[in-house]
Amino acid sequence: MKQIALRRAAFALAGGMACATPAIAEDENVMIVFDGSNSMWGQIEGTAKIEIAQGVMDNLLGDWTESRRVGLMAYGHRRRGDCTDIETIVAPGDGTRADILDRIGGVTPTGKTPLTSAVEQAATELSYTDTPATVVLISDGLESCDRDPCALAETLEKGGVGFTAHVVGFGLGDADAGALSCLAEKTGGQYVAAGNAEELGQAFSAVASAVSEPEPEPEPEPERPEVIVNGPETAPAGSLVRVGWDKALDNRDYVTIVPAGAEAGEYGNYIRVKDRSGGDLRAPADTGMYELRYMTDEGDKVLGTAAIEITEPAVTLSGPETALAGELFPVEWTGTVHGRDYITIVAMGAEDGSHINYFRVKDRSRNKLRAPAEPGLYELRYVLEEGERTMASQAIEITEPEVTLSGPETALAGELFPVEWTGTVHGRDYITIVAMGAEDGSHINYFRVKDRSRNKLRAPAEPGLYELRYVLEEGERTMASQAIEITEPEVTLSGPDEIRAGTEATIEWTGSVHGRDYITIVPVGAEEGSHGEYFRVKDRSRQTMQAPEKPGLYELRYVLEEGKRTMARHKIEILAADAPLESGASLSAPETGAPGAEIDVGWEVETESGDQRITLARGNQEIFTWLEAIKISGEPPVKLTLPEEPGMYELRFLDVANQAVLSRKVIKVE
Repeated sequence: MKQIALRRAAFALAGGMACATPAIAEDENVMIVFDGSNSMWGQIEGTAKIEIAQGVMDNLLGDWTESRRVGLMAYGHRRRGDCTDIETIVAPGDGTRADILDRIGGVTPTGKTPLTSAVEQAATELSYTDTPATVVLISDGLESCDRDPCALAETLEKGGVGFTAHVVGFGLGDADAGALSCLAEKTGGQYVAAGNAEELGQAFSAVASAVSEPEPEPEPEPERPEVIVNGPETAPAGSLVRVGWDKALDNRDYVTIVPAGAEAGEYGNYIRVKDRSGGDLRAPADTGMYELRYMTDEGDKVLGTAAIEITEPAVTLSGPETALAGELFPVEWTGTVHGRDYITIVAMGAEDGSHINYFRVKDRSRNKLRAPAEPGLYELRYVLEEGERTMASQAIEITEPEVTLSGPETALAGELFPVEWTGTVHGRDYITIVAMGAEDGSHINYFRVKDRSRNKLRAPAEPGLYELRYVLEEGERTMASQAIEITEPEVTLSGPDEIRAGTEATIEWTGSVHGRDYITIVPVGAEEGSHGEYFRVKDRSRQTMQAPEKPGLYELRYVLEEGKRTMARHKIEILAADAPLESGASLSAPETGAPGAEIDVGWEVETESGDQRITLARGNQEIFTWLEAIKISGEPPVKLTLPEEPGMYELRFLDVANQAVLSRKVIKVE
């Protein structure tokens, strides 16, 4: 089993590093290089790899840090797609252990894996050409920035003064370990693989042993007494076996299980005795006669044994004979061996250890499993976590779902339009709209089907030929589709041609597409999608808007919420706040006046009518309301009395008969 091999590698490193690798001198600096690439979000047994690694860093930073200058470097943790994203988070120094443990929790996986450049930069910061230096690299992936870590290892080994790189490969397959193990081997370091949280903690402990200060040669010890080991006579393959021992001579001694008659020094699954007198040990996957052995950490001496027979578990598994592609279907089982065993679905005849979808059995006897996306003949399997042996299986046929989908033949760009469907497979399946002929799995706007049979979908912003698709969450297969043409909305927009800065203008529009579309005012030539003051159109057709404070040429724009496309425009000139507004008449009057003062107001008008008036109003007052009004009946000027309250007011020449504003002039009372 792969995991057995990984645990053995970690254990061998922890137990044998003192003689395999020179320990670091007290004046030697150490840099921990930590993987912050996006792949660290990947999950192992339901937990993100970044959380697992952060949680067991304490195993790595042991007592050896008290006599070393230790630093922390991370890569790929700040920017996407950036091969230069390498940062020294904690500079090498004395007493940095607590700072490193604190800062490692702030690493957020984001970008690429420039591990070669990171190791090179770490070596440089440690002055590896002048002093002994060690780099501890922790990575869950291979180099992704076109560099060769193996070639770098040769350079560092030749040019360095006692340079060493230890590498922990987390969650890597055997085929992917070559380049990383080369980096360690060529510099005299060690490569340790880990497949889960427990193994990663062991790997970190192993590396800690490799970099610890050499201990003085121990005094010859008297011959150790034997240890009495006890356990059950039989246990099912892959189960947890309760093992006891009458004494623990050293906390790092361990109890292991090996085939009967195995040579001294061999080991399989194991547990450290610590200060306990018993613990749970995982039984091997293969049946047969085995031995429980108490082993010394120093020298791997066997101090006690007990025989145990590993038997075949009695496991049953049942599920339906058929299921729809992508659906959740029920599975039941008996004879659970270990909670981390799993039930999976695989192609008929697939190799042991392969899986498509799966779940851990935990302490249950029933659950639901997701069917694959492709119809065909498959197998349900109960698989031991230990050794990935299949203990029970059942054939199942995955059939094609019958799904229908309907929507309108056309829709306006950006609008919500209705969609209906039948034959829902899973609530996380989704309905989307894509460009005609787009690849499976692509989408623009979409919604999850949940437990409904109808909903509304937002049309794209660009007109053209599209497809509605019902897509399985599993495998992103398209199960039903319909063509739809997205057409251009007919939107109109109107407002004043000119208005004073800071005043309110009435805006009108027709052809609203969606209530979250908005109308904004921006300088002429502003980029599409930019906005200044704006409001949502909702279900209205007119609204007031405050003009910008800065005079100039502007545009009113009706903008689709979808795609931020401008559907209609109207140019508007913003005049100075005190600029006169004339359209067929002009007013003459002082710009300021005292409260209660009487002023003369003159005028010129191009066309007279039956009811023309000069009015005095507050600056923000509606056009055809006023504080005082004088009907034109003779020659100018006329006299008006200013209000007692200081502030900004407006003189207006109104053609009431034609409901027109011919001229406006600001006057300040102060």
